[in-house]
Amino acid sequence: MLIREIRGKKIKNIKMKFEDLKVSVQEIIDLIAAKNNREANNKLLEVNETLDEILDHAEEDEDLREISRYQVLLNQLHVKINGEEQVDGE
Repeated sequence: MLIREIRGKKIKNIKMKFEDLKVSVQEIIDLIAAKNNREANNKLLEVNETLDEILDHAEEDEDLREISRYQVLLNQLHVKINGEEQVDGE
């Protein structure tokens, strides 16, 4: 019973973090639209760190797929902000 409760809390916590990510990504998009690239880049770094934390604790395939989607989106936003294509490993 205890394991089920802990797992349930972990799942809720990850779902809440995804909701927070969604809001943060929208903030990045708004900052890009306002041509505030420095602040957008700072927010992007914060969101990347949060995503890494979620990845460290993700166990479900569904969560890993969602993380992958955010990684692609954040990479596209990085390119938009910095005007460069990011290459794997660089």
